[in-house]
This record gives sequence, structure tokens and C-alpha cells, in this order.
Amino acid sequence: MDLAASHGSAVAPPGWLSRENIVAKPGFNRWLVPPAALAIHLCIGMAYGLSVFWLPLSRALSVGRPSAASCPDMGVMTALVTTTCDWRVSDLVTVFSIGIVMLGLSAALFGGWLERAGPRKAGIVAALCWGGGFLIGAAGVYVHQLWLIWLGMGLIGGIGLGLGYISPVSTLIKWFPDRRGMATGMAIMGFGGGAMIGSPLADSLIKTFKTADTAGVWQTLALMGLGYIVFMLGGAFGYRVPPAGWRPDGWTPPAARNAMIASGHVHLDDAHKTVQFWLIWLVLCLNVSAGIGVLALASPMLQEIFGGVLIGLPGVGFGALDAGQKAQIAAIAAGFVGLLSLFNILGRFFWASLSDRIGRKVTYATFFALGGLLYAAAPWAAGIGSQALFVGFFCIILSMYGGGFATIPAYLADVFGTQFVGAIHGRLLTAWSTAGIVGPFVVTKIREVQAAAGVQGADLYGRTLYILAGFLAVGFVANLLIRPLARHWFMEEADVAALETKSAAAGAIASGSFGIGRGGLSAPAMLAWAVVGLPILWGIWITLSKALILFR
Repeated sequence: MDLAASHGSAVAPPGWLSRENIVAKPGFNRWLVPPAALAIHLCIGMAYGLSVFWLPLSRALSVGRPSAASCPDMGVMTALVTTTCDWRVSDLVTVFSIGIVMLGLSAALFGGWLERAGPRKAGIVAALCWGGGFLIGAAGVYVHQLWLIWLGMGLIGGIGLGLGYISPVSTLIKWFPDRRGMATGMAIMGFGGGAMIGSPLADSLIKTFKTADTAGVWQTLALMGLGYIVFMLGGAFGYRVPPAGWRPDGWTPPAARNAMIASGHVHLDDAHKTVQFWLIWLVLCLNVSAGIGVLALASPMLQEIFGGVLIGLPGVGFGALDAGQKAQIAAIAAGFVGLLSLFNILGRFFWASLSDRIGRKVTYATFFALGGLLYAAAPWAAGIGSQALFVGFFCIILSMYGGGFATIPAYLADVFGTQFVGAIHGRLLTAWSTAGIVGPFVVTKIREVQAAAGVQGADLYGRTLYILAGFLAVGFVANLLIRPLARHWFMEEADVAALETKSAAAGAIASGSFGIGRGGLSAPAMLAWAVVGLPILWGIWITLSKALILFR
């Protein structure tokens, strides 16, 4: 009997979007689900690439005018509604901050709803919010109203970020109980890759649309917004959930072999009451704070530490370079940032997949121990003038930064079970919002103090890197303290069965594959992977092309 049929005909529109109506039927290939998740994450990952718009937007009114429309002394409230003054970059950057805060808040607030409504409905809402945010932003650019950009790309787009980010987590973990880390790593890799694709695309579109009278930004935002809606809707409609009791052929739960993998499920309402939740929260926050702090200063750090060495002028400090020479090393630093982004992406898949073999706790212990050593050794590499070692250290560090994002959903599933892992993950992402403020603030403030004291070159960032190593040392201890949950935290089996029966719209809970999940990389699966894989390969090629300047 069709596993979804018992309720499918009885539910009136808009019930066709409900979780009950996307339960997979016999013959469905589980390898179709990761490309659906990637389609959404590749779009929302452009959040990391929004900076490509700030400089063109800061001169939007000056295009075609004899003099710049600069008003450096205007207040924020004036900037929000002015039609005669160009926006400041600092006011535009606020869009990113609003979006990251809303990511954490929306993921935490709507995670429970997502578990009830299913990933398809959440993916559709995410598509409309994220792509719609770009369209509202385009309107804001067209009429030169900053508040519309904040509302669209920051507030509404941020809600799309949160829902889009967590929409596949629970689904993928349930489809790949045998490879939890790899499954979430595949999807979350897409978030890291979104800017790698979106930034050069946006730059190309801006140049195409730019004329003597317009900066070309509102047209770019409108086109990308429409494209994101279409691509994300394709991903949302590709989602399916496994029937209750489904498991891959020949797979048995590993709980008996590993005490860190729970055999039960913790209710969403209880997860945040445990010490383990807050230890994992701290683990994620510290790992992200250290990594995002480096990303915030990667370009100036390389330029100010190595200075003239980057262009064959050893002994010439950054301050002694002329404008042309500084432009040369800025291009090299841009290649460094691109290389870090690539390792951030690849690390998400590599480390998350490795965690399936060595365990989540050991993986995070590696992040903190190896990362701490590399942070502490980076000033030494800078001191001896080894550009290769310095770059290599930070490539590994950024791979572990990305790996931390991709491994955390599987860590949560191991500790709390899979029944509410998507919603629990949503609440945990408030750690990311916190880290997005703490990391850049700490590193920029320390740098400012050092610079004001006259510190230059490699010494300018030494204290910063040691403090980031200290962050990871605290994270190592927090990870070490994580233990399996006591039995009283887990739901009764009857309660879990009742939830699964309701969710799957099936009568009795059975166990087995139901003929689902077979087929491997069949023709439809290969086509789905090509749709998301080709843009990723294009982004990697563009990134490597820019990074090659580091090795010339």
C-alpha cells in the first residue's frame, strides 16, 4: 500500500504542502534529498557574499553626477530615509548583522514549527523570504531608501536564512542514519559555497547593468532574487521524508557500540534544560568566534604582516608602500581570502564525513587541539617570514571552522536523538549569532589597541591570535565535559511511536527499508547532482583562479 496514501486524499489544499504528503513511496532514492538541500543552501549562502554590493551602493547617487553626494555627518535615522546623500558602507554592512541575528532568532523560534510542518513547507517559506528580501532590497535601491534594504535583505531575508539553514537538517539525518555527518556536511557545504558562486555572479551582473546613470545594483538584486526563488523552490519540492521506522538495508543502530550515540529521543521542550545542550552551545560559539574573527581580518592581516614581501620587496613594511604597491598586495590578499573560503567549504564535507568514523566528540577535540596549536604557531610563522606556512596554517584552521558547522547537527543527533534534532539545532544556532558579534569585536578591538600603541608588522596580530587560541582551549574543555544523557531525559517509546505515526500518516510503526533508499546514483539522482554540482565547480574554478596570485 502507498505509505502516504492514507491521508493524502483526505487533506484539502494547502495540505499538499504538509509533512504527511511528502512521505517517500517505495522505490524513492534517498540520494535525491541532498541535492535538494544543496539547492537551498547554495542560495542562502550568498549571505557571506553581500559585501560585493556595499561599495557600488555607497556611490549609487554619485553615478553620472559631477560631484559625490557625500554626507559624512548624517545620523542613522537620516541615512535610512535620505534620497540626496550616498549611503555609508558602515550603514550598509548593518544589513549583514541584522541577517545573522535573524538567522539565529528565526531558527530558534520556528524550529518546532518546522518539525511539525515538514521541510517542504519550511523550504518554500525560506525561498519566498530570502529571494523576496532581495526583491524588496532592489526596490529600496531603486527609490534610494535604506530602510527598505534593511527590512528586505536584513529582516525578511534573515528569516529566510534561518528557515533555509535548518530545513534539511532533521530530514537528512533521518535519511542517512548510517552517515549522519556526511549527510549534513553535504548540505551545509552549500552554505559555505553560496558566496563563492554568488559573489562573482553579482560582480559580473553589476558590470553588465552598470551605465553612465546607474550603478547596476538594483537590477542585479532583482534578477538574483528571482533566480533564488526559483532555485530554492526546486529544492523545497525535492524534499521527501522517510516513513516512520525506515532504515537503510542491512543497517542496525550503533547505540550498543557507542555510548555517545543515544538510543532514545529528547523532547524539544527538555533539550535546553540539559547541561549537554549548553556545553555544545559553548563549543559551537567558541569555534565560530575564533574562525569568524579571522575571516573578518584575513585581508588586512596578510597585508600588514608581510607587507612588501608579498611583491618581492623584503624589508619594506606595509606603511612604507606607495598606493600602487598597496593595490598589488590587496589583490594578493583577496586571493588569500578566496583560498580560505574554499577550505571553509571543503572542510565542511571532509570533517563531517570523518566524524562518522572517529566520532563527533573526537572530531571537535581535534578542532580545538590542532586549531589552538596552529593559532599559537601562526605568529612564529609570521616572525620567520614564512608566507607558505602562515597561509597553510590558516587554510587548515578555516577548514575546521567550516567543519564545526557541518558536524554540529550530527553531534546533536547523537546526544539528543533524531526526533527533534532540527528544532534543537535551530535553538543552538543562537550560538552562531552570538559568535558573529563576539569574534569580530574581539579581534578588531585588540588590533585597534595594538595599532594605537604603535605596534606594527607580525607583532600587530600576535596577541589577537594567542587570545583566539585561548578561545579554543576553553572549547576543548567544554567538549571534554560532554557526557551521554541520563535515561530520564528521553521520551517514552510510546510517545515517540505516537509522534512518528502522526508524522508519517501510517498506521503501525514497522521497521525495514520498505523498498526505499535503493538505487544509489541513478540517472535522476545524477541529474539532480549535476544541477547543483556545476555551479559549485564554476565557483571553485573562479576562486582558484583568484587564489593563484598567491603563488606567483
